[in-house]
Amino acid sequence: MQRKFNFGVDEYYHVYNRGNDKRLIFNDDFDRNRFLRSLFLLNTSDSVEMRHYGRLPSVKIFEPSQKGGVGTIVDIGAYCLMPNHFHLLIREKVDGGISLFMKKLLISYSKYFNLKHKRIGSLFEGPFRATHIDNDRYLHYLFAYIHLNPTKIAFPTWPEAPINDIIKAEQYLANYQFSSYLDYAREDRRPEEQILTKKAFPEYFQKPSDFNTFLADWVKYQEIE
Repeated sequence: MQRKFNFGVDEYYHVYNRGNDKRLIFNDDFDRNRFLRSLFLLNTSDSVEMRHYGRLPSVKIFEPSQKGGVGTIVDIGAYCLMPNHFHLLIREKVDGGISLFMKKLLISYSKYFNLKHKRIGSLFEGPFRATHIDNDRYLHYLFAYIHLNPTKIAFPTWPEAPINDIIKAEQYLANYQFSSYLDYAREDRRPEEQILTKKAFPEYFQKPSDFNTFLADWVKYQEIE
Protein backbone atom coordinates (compact mmCIF):
# COMPACT_ATOMS: atom_id res chain seq x y z
CA MET A 1 0.00 0.00 0.00
CA GLN A 2 1.47 3.33 -1.08
CA ARG A 3 1.57 6.00 1.60
CA LYS A 4 -0.37 9.17 0.87
CA PHE A 5 2.08 11.43 2.68
CA ASN A 6 5.79 12.23 2.82
CA PHE A 7 7.73 11.92 6.05
CA GLY A 8 8.64 15.26 7.58
CA VAL A 9 11.42 16.19 9.98
CA ASP A 10 10.21 16.66 13.59
CA GLU A 11 6.94 14.87 12.82
CA TYR A 12 5.72 11.76 14.67
CA TYR A 13 4.66 8.47 13.07
CA HIS A 14 3.29 5.08 14.03
CA VAL A 15 5.31 2.58 12.00
CA TYR A 16 4.46 -1.10 11.83
CA ASN A 17 4.70 -4.26 9.74
CA ARG A 18 3.74 -7.90 9.99
CA GLY A 19 4.83 -11.24 8.61
CA ASN A 20 3.94 -12.32 5.10
CA ASP A 21 0.61 -14.19 5.22
CA LYS A 22 0.56 -13.25 8.92
CA ARG A 23 3.38 -15.74 9.60
CA LEU A 24 5.49 -15.55 12.75
CA ILE A 25 8.45 -13.20 12.45
CA PHE A 26 9.79 -13.94 15.94
CA ASN A 27 10.15 -17.64 16.69
CA ASP A 28 12.09 -17.35 19.93
CA ASP A 29 13.82 -14.91 22.27
CA PHE A 30 16.96 -14.96 20.14
CA ASP A 31 14.94 -13.50 17.27
CA ARG A 32 13.35 -10.90 19.50
CA ASN A 33 16.67 -9.87 21.04
CA ARG A 34 18.22 -9.62 17.58
CA PHE A 35 15.48 -7.21 16.54
CA LEU A 36 15.93 -5.09 19.68
CA ARG A 37 19.67 -4.87 19.05
CA SER A 38 18.92 -3.79 15.49
CA LEU A 39 16.63 -1.00 16.71
CA PHE A 40 19.62 0.46 18.52
CA LEU A 41 22.58 -0.35 16.30
CA LEU A 42 20.99 0.38 12.91
CA ASN A 43 19.71 3.80 13.99
CA THR A 44 22.54 5.59 12.18
CA SER A 45 23.35 6.78 8.68
CA ASP A 46 26.43 4.52 8.67
CA SER A 47 26.43 0.95 7.41
CA VAL A 48 26.52 -1.62 10.21
CA GLU A 49 27.58 -5.28 10.14
CA MET A 50 25.34 -6.87 12.73
CA ARG A 51 27.38 -10.09 12.74
CA HIS A 52 30.18 -8.20 14.50
CA TYR A 53 27.96 -7.87 17.57
CA GLY A 54 26.71 -11.45 17.74
CA ARG A 55 28.54 -12.54 20.88
CA LEU A 56 28.49 -9.32 22.86
CA PRO A 57 26.27 -9.25 25.98
CA SER A 58 23.38 -6.78 26.07
CA VAL A 59 25.13 -4.55 28.58
CA LYS A 60 27.80 -3.98 25.93
CA ILE A 61 25.54 -3.86 22.89
CA PHE A 62 23.49 -0.94 24.14
CA GLU A 63 26.40 1.29 25.11
CA PRO A 64 26.30 4.57 23.13
CA SER A 65 30.01 4.08 22.40
CA GLN A 66 29.11 1.18 20.09
CA LYS A 67 27.98 3.76 17.54
CA GLY A 68 31.28 5.56 17.60
CA GLY A 69 29.69 8.95 18.19
CA VAL A 70 27.61 8.81 15.00
CA GLY A 71 24.23 10.51 15.45
CA THR A 72 20.87 8.77 15.19
CA ILE A 73 18.55 9.30 12.23
CA VAL A 74 15.24 8.71 14.03
CA ASP A 75 13.94 9.12 17.56
CA ILE A 76 12.08 6.14 19.01
CA GLY A 77 9.52 6.82 21.71
CA ALA A 78 7.94 3.39 22.08
CA TYR A 79 8.10 -0.09 20.58
CA CYS A 80 6.51 -3.49 20.93
CA LEU A 81 7.33 -6.86 19.38
CA MET A 82 4.45 -9.27 18.87
CA PRO A 83 4.66 -12.83 17.47
CA ASN A 84 3.82 -11.84 13.89
CA HIS A 85 4.18 -8.06 13.84
CA PHE A 86 5.80 -5.06 15.50
CA HIS A 87 4.94 -1.46 16.37
CA LEU A 88 7.23 1.57 16.57
CA LEU A 89 6.51 5.14 17.62
CA ILE A 90 9.03 7.21 15.68
CA ARG A 91 10.00 10.82 15.12
CA GLU A 92 11.73 11.79 11.88
CA LYS A 93 15.01 13.33 13.02
CA VAL A 94 16.75 13.97 9.69
CA ASP A 95 15.39 14.13 6.18
CA GLY A 96 14.87 10.59 4.91
CA GLY A 97 15.69 9.14 8.33
CA ILE A 98 12.64 6.90 8.73
CA SER A 99 12.87 5.43 5.25
CA LEU A 100 16.58 4.69 5.62
CA PHE A 101 16.20 3.24 9.11
CA MET A 102 13.31 0.98 8.18
CA LYS A 103 15.05 -0.21 5.01
CA LYS A 104 18.12 -1.20 7.00
CA LEU A 105 16.05 -2.76 9.79
CA LEU A 106 13.81 -4.92 7.59
CA ILE A 107 16.53 -6.07 5.18
CA SER A 108 18.96 -6.90 7.99
CA TYR A 109 16.41 -8.78 10.05
CA SER A 110 15.00 -10.66 7.05
CA LYS A 111 18.46 -11.87 6.07
CA TYR A 112 19.15 -12.98 9.63
CA PHE A 113 15.79 -14.74 9.99
CA ASN A 114 15.96 -16.55 6.64
CA LEU A 115 19.50 -17.74 7.26
CA LYS A 116 18.77 -18.92 10.79
CA HIS A 117 15.53 -20.67 9.94
CA LYS A 118 16.68 -21.98 6.54
CA ARG A 119 13.99 -20.32 4.48
CA ILE A 120 13.80 -18.14 1.39
CA GLY A 121 11.39 -15.49 0.21
CA SER A 122 9.84 -12.39 1.69
CA LEU A 123 9.51 -12.38 5.46
CA PHE A 124 7.33 -9.28 5.71
CA GLU A 125 3.97 -8.59 4.12
CA GLY A 126 5.38 -5.76 2.04
CA PRO A 127 6.78 -2.27 2.57
CA PHE A 128 6.41 -1.06 6.14
CA ARG A 129 3.23 0.83 6.96
CA ALA A 130 3.01 4.16 8.70
CA THR A 131 0.43 6.65 9.92
CA HIS A 132 1.15 10.31 10.54
CA ILE A 133 0.42 11.43 14.10
CA ASP A 134 -0.97 14.91 13.57
CA ASN A 135 -2.39 15.72 17.00
CA ASP A 136 -1.46 15.36 20.65
CA ARG A 137 -4.45 13.21 21.54
CA TYR A 138 -3.50 10.57 18.97
CA LEU A 139 0.14 10.58 20.11
CA HIS A 140 -0.94 10.15 23.72
CA TYR A 141 -3.27 7.29 22.74
CA LEU A 142 -0.48 5.45 20.92
CA PHE A 143 1.58 5.22 24.09
CA ALA A 144 -1.29 3.13 25.48
CA TYR A 145 -2.03 1.18 22.30
CA ILE A 146 1.57 0.11 21.66
CA HIS A 147 2.40 -0.79 25.25
CA LEU A 148 -0.86 -2.68 25.82
CA ASN A 149 -0.48 -4.78 22.66
CA PRO A 150 1.07 -7.77 24.51
CA THR A 151 -2.15 -8.05 26.49
CA LYS A 152 -3.59 -9.74 23.40
CA ILE A 153 -1.27 -12.70 24.01
CA ALA A 154 -2.66 -13.35 27.50
CA PHE A 155 -6.21 -12.24 26.57
CA PRO A 156 -6.68 -13.10 22.85
CA THR A 157 -10.19 -11.60 22.64
CA TRP A 158 -9.13 -8.19 23.98
CA PRO A 159 -10.02 -5.40 23.23
CA GLU A 160 -13.20 -6.73 21.59
CA ALA A 161 -14.02 -8.46 24.88
CA PRO A 162 -13.24 -6.91 28.27
CA ILE A 163 -10.35 -8.03 30.45
CA ASN A 164 -11.80 -9.75 33.51
CA ASP A 165 -8.54 -9.89 35.47
CA ILE A 166 -6.78 -6.51 35.55
CA ILE A 167 -4.10 -7.70 37.97
CA LYS A 168 -3.17 -10.60 35.68
CA ALA A 169 -2.95 -8.21 32.73
CA GLU A 170 -0.66 -5.83 34.63
CA GLN A 171 1.56 -8.70 35.76
CA TYR A 172 1.81 -10.00 32.22
CA LEU A 173 2.89 -6.61 30.89
CA ALA A 174 5.41 -6.21 33.70
CA ASN A 175 7.03 -9.51 32.73
CA TYR A 176 6.99 -8.95 28.98
CA GLN A 177 10.57 -8.09 28.02
CA PHE A 178 10.09 -7.12 24.38
CA SER A 179 8.50 -3.71 24.52
CA SER A 180 9.43 -0.34 25.96
CA TYR A 181 6.86 -0.82 28.73
CA LEU A 182 9.56 -1.43 31.34
CA ASP A 183 11.38 1.76 30.39
CA TYR A 184 8.35 3.78 31.49
CA ALA A 185 6.90 1.58 34.24
CA ARG A 186 9.99 1.20 36.44
CA GLU A 187 12.63 3.38 38.03
CA ASP A 188 15.43 0.91 37.39
CA ARG A 189 16.50 0.94 33.77
CA ARG A 190 17.56 -1.87 31.49
CA PRO A 191 20.38 -1.71 28.92
CA GLU A 192 17.67 -1.50 26.24
CA GLU A 193 16.66 1.95 27.46
CA GLN A 194 19.23 3.32 25.01
CA ILE A 195 16.83 2.43 22.18
CA LEU A 196 14.55 5.27 23.25
CA THR A 197 14.96 9.02 22.94
CA LYS A 198 12.34 10.11 25.45
CA LYS A 199 13.30 13.78 25.37
CA ALA A 200 12.14 13.96 21.74
CA PHE A 201 8.57 13.19 22.82
CA PRO A 202 6.11 15.06 25.08
CA GLU A 203 6.69 14.41 28.77
CA TYR A 204 3.36 12.75 29.46
CA PHE A 205 4.77 10.66 32.31
CA GLN A 206 7.04 12.44 34.77
CA LYS A 207 7.42 9.32 36.91
CA PRO A 208 6.63 5.59 36.56
CA SER A 209 3.47 5.84 38.66
CA ASP A 210 2.02 8.31 36.12
CA PHE A 211 2.56 5.81 33.33
CA ASN A 212 1.19 2.87 35.32
CA THR A 213 -1.93 4.80 36.27
CA PHE A 214 -2.40 5.90 32.66
CA LEU A 215 -2.33 2.31 31.36
CA ALA A 216 -4.49 0.96 34.17
CA ASP A 217 -7.14 3.60 33.50
CA TRP A 218 -7.07 2.86 29.78
CA VAL A 219 -7.57 -0.88 30.34
CA LYS A 220 -10.43 -0.24 32.76
CA TYR A 221 -12.03 2.12 30.28
CA GLN A 222 -11.91 -0.57 27.62
CA GLU A 223 -13.37 -3.03 30.10
CA ILE A 224 -16.37 -0.77 30.59
CA GLU A 225 -16.79 -0.46 26.85
